[in-house]
Formats: sequence, C-alpha cells, structure tokens
Amino acid sequence: MVQRQPHVAYFCMEYGLHESFPIYSGGLGILAGDFIKSAKDLHMPMVAVGLLWARGYCVQRIGADGRPYEEFPGYTADWLQDTGVRVRVRVRGTEVQCRVWVTDKFGHCPLYLIDPIKHEDRWITHRLYEAGTDTRIAQEMLLGIGGQRALGWLGYNIHTYHFNEGHAVFAGIEMIADAMQGGMQFPQAWEKVREKIVFTTHTPVKAGNEEHQIKDLRRMGACLELSGAEMRAIGGDPFNMTIAGLRLAHKANAVAQLHGETAREMWSGVKGACPIGAITNGVHQPTWQTKSIRAAGSDPEKVWAAHVANKKALLEAIQERTGDELDPEALLVGFARRAASYKRSDLILRDESRLEKLLTQGNVRVVFAGKAHPDDATGRNIVARLVQGARKHPGKVLFLENYDMALGRLLTSGCDVWLNNPIRPLEASGTSGMKAAMNGCLNVSILDGWWPEACDDGVNGFAIGKGEPGDDLRDLEALYDTLSSRVLPAWKKPAVWKKMMVASIEMATKQFSTDRMMREYFEQLYGLEVGAPK
Repeated sequence: MVQRQPHVAYFCMEYGLHESFPIYSGGLGILAGDFIKSAKDLHMPMVAVGLLWARGYCVQRIGADGRPYEEFPGYTADWLQDTGVRVRVRVRGTEVQCRVWVTDKFGHCPLYLIDPIKHEDRWITHRLYEAGTDTRIAQEMLLGIGGQRALGWLGYNIHTYHFNEGHAVFAGIEMIADAMQGGMQFPQAWEKVREKIVFTTHTPVKAGNEEHQIKDLRRMGACLELSGAEMRAIGGDPFNMTIAGLRLAHKANAVAQLHGETAREMWSGVKGACPIGAITNGVHQPTWQTKSIRAAGSDPEKVWAAHVANKKALLEAIQERTGDELDPEALLVGFARRAASYKRSDLILRDESRLEKLLTQGNVRVVFAGKAHPDDATGRNIVARLVQGARKHPGKVLFLENYDMALGRLLTSGCDVWLNNPIRPLEASGTSGMKAAMNGCLNVSILDGWWPEACDDGVNGFAIGKGEPGDDLRDLEALYDTLSSRVLPAWKKPAVWKKMMVASIEMATKQFSTDRMMREYFEQLYGLEVGAPK
C-alpha cells in the first residue's frame, strides 16, 4: 500500500536503541537511536533504514594481562517482524537476497533492517565495522542499495533521503542509476537526485572519512551502471564517502556550531559540494534522564536527593563489578567514551604527583569506561593504559569493562562530574556530556563540540582552558588547575553545587534534547512542513 504522506527516510549503519539489541558501537548509533525515538514521540513522518548485525559490535573484557579482548556473542531478536519484502543486491557478481525486518519495539519510528537470507551471504553482516575492504563495501551496498530498494517495495512516498554519515551514499548511486535507466542523462539524473538527499557529516578526524578505490567498487558492484568518470565526478578516486555525500546532497550539516566551522574549512576545497550548515546534536530525555531527576524539577534539595540515590545505584554497580566500596562523600569524576586517541581518555593520568594529591587530599575518585574498536591497536593501548592506571591506584581510579548503554545510563546519572578533554577542535559534538548535564552531573570540559554553546562557566559547569587549539601540556595543566582551584572548592559548598546542578539540568533539557534537534532538522534540512507538535 502506498503511503501518501511524504516521509523522511533516515539511513544509518548502526542504531543504539537498547543494550539488549547490540546493533550499535558508539556515539553515532546512540544518536541515531535517540533521534528516531524523538521522531515517534513527536509523530514525525520518518522511517529508518539499517542493517541487522548478526553479532553486533563486541563484548570487550579485560584479560589478566590488563589488555582488552573481545567476545562476539549472538543475541535473540525474535520479536522482529518480517515485512514480507525481499530485495536483491548484486555483490561481487552474486545476487544476495535479503529479508527486510521491521521493528518499533523500543519506542521509535519504524526501523527497517536489511538481513541476508542465505548462510553463505551472512559474512556481510556478521559484525559491525568489520575490517576488510570487501566486507565494508558489501555492508555499505546492502545499506544504501538494499535500503533504497526496500523503501521502493514498501511503498513509502519519500520526500527526503537523509544519509547519516557516508556509509549510505550508494543509495544515491542507485537513485542516479534508476533515473538514467528511465532515459535521463547522468548530469540531469544527478541534479534530480540531489534535490531529495541531505547529508550529515560527523567527524573531523580523517580516519572517520572512508575511502575506497574505484576498481574495488567496480569489482564489488557498487558502481551499478555508472561509468568510472561518473563515479569519479561524485566521489573522486579514491572514492571518498564523505565527499560523495557532499556532492550527492543539496544540503549538509555538521553536528555542533563549532563543528560546522571545522567541517566547512575541512571540505572547502571540494568542488561541487553542497553548503554545510550546523544543527547541534541532542539526546533523548526519556532514555537518559532518570525519572527521579525529572520529577525533582528545579528544587535544589529534591535534585540533590535524586542525585544521591542515582550515585548510590552507580556505587553499588561499581562494587558488584570491581569489589571496591567507594566513599559516597568522595567527588566522583566520570569519563566514559570510545577509546579514540583525540579524546585523550588518559590525560588526567599523565601527571602522577598531582593525581595522587587529588585522590588523597581532595578525596576524589575517577571512574573510566570505554571500548576500543577490535581492530584499532591505538584504541586498545588506550584501554590498557586506563586499566594500568586503575591497578596503580586501587579503589581510587577504576575501569569498568564492556561499556554499553546500561553502563552509560548509570555513569551519566550517578557521577558528580563528567570529564571531557578532547584535542580541540576534533570533538564533533559529544552527547555523553548532554546526558550527564541532564542528570545534574556537572561537565568539566575543554571548550569543544557542544560545550562552547552550553557552558556558562562556573554557573552550569566548568570550562577547561579558554578554547585554545589542543595542546597536551597546556591542557593537562588547565585540567588540574580547574579541578583543584575551581571544582573542588565548589563541591565543598553544597548550596553552590546544588544551584549549579539545577542550572545544568535546565540548560540540557531546554537546549540539548533530540526533540529540539528533530524540529530543527525538519525546518532547516528537510524543508518538510509538519503539524506543529504540541
């Protein structure tokens, strides 16, 4: 049945909806999950498209040697509904037939998931972000080409195709090939297709902007009927998925205002790229803010009581996981992110004497969590350094293994302080800080990503430094100065701290929800008018 109402089709490689459904790796997926939950809450005309990962990302444990190792357990998703739609995508000369599942189980708009039917084709979706050129291209073909074909069979009237990151750009190639098959020349087909595509770029880090050799795309079947010259016109050679996204879309956006400046400068040399605006990310309030904090409103004493209960739940979880019983009166500093070098997870550990003073005289405890990509040696070394720091300061520095959404909820609601010290300007947004802020956990952060827009220094959190470009030594000095001369004195004045918690919650709730973000996407990016949500 054809859906007459114009819809937005949102494409993403991963979705973080719930820890029991591990088809996400980190921030990109969690954001996508939050975004499509707000689509449902606000009754927005949106459908989402992704892949059904057989083994998800990974469960990451710490071995006796202090280094991470991975397990890839299966999981049950027998609640997925079969749409009855089947699509075929020709991968490396073989027709891969796929089933199209749908779910709205976790309170979100319909999410359609592409899943190869035959056992011999399951290598494609075995695990998320698996290394290897052929695997990655095949995954992106199923997402883009398979997803686009699935929407056609499902009968949606798609007004806008939204590619969340470059993984889905082969949907644009499929749309151009389809228009050319209908008799259009390549330039006209490309122009026509651009009117329906928007693109979000998420990372100013080169590793996050994928490239493939055109000969590999040709061998895999990703070029469809387009010639080498036509593919080069879209993505260059090597074919850059971000550049292709910028040339296939009529509008693009970065995910924070500072990231917009960084992205415009980074891609300024790309001829034919669409303009890059900025819509700052948000988080889904019902998923991340505890009910007790929400019920406390703006009453400082009620907020504090709710926080004490949240902190108790976190301390109990820490004791269960590590055996360490932490002092509830200690200032609990949290840092939980994927292990990427630009995030500098271990920065606070790099000044041993000041750390020791902070832990003993300041009665501070530091809790880390984070996963490294299984194939990222640098990230794995970062995790090992955090574990080493925890073993060096038992009971005072802690590392919690296998960071997932459940642990993320505990940490962002139970810590007193949320530490963030990326190399500015490499943090595109940083949504974990928004979750913390929404629960009254005060951000202590470098002015990067979302924080320059949010920070009222000393009122709703603390700035580390003054927004200078990243410099390890200067930032380390500023980090300790901020903690010792500003954060600890405020912590020792309960009335001041509680007032800051209320200010933090109000700021995050008003400015950094996915509801606000969703409305801005419809107004600024999609150009699709919908009834004003109540």
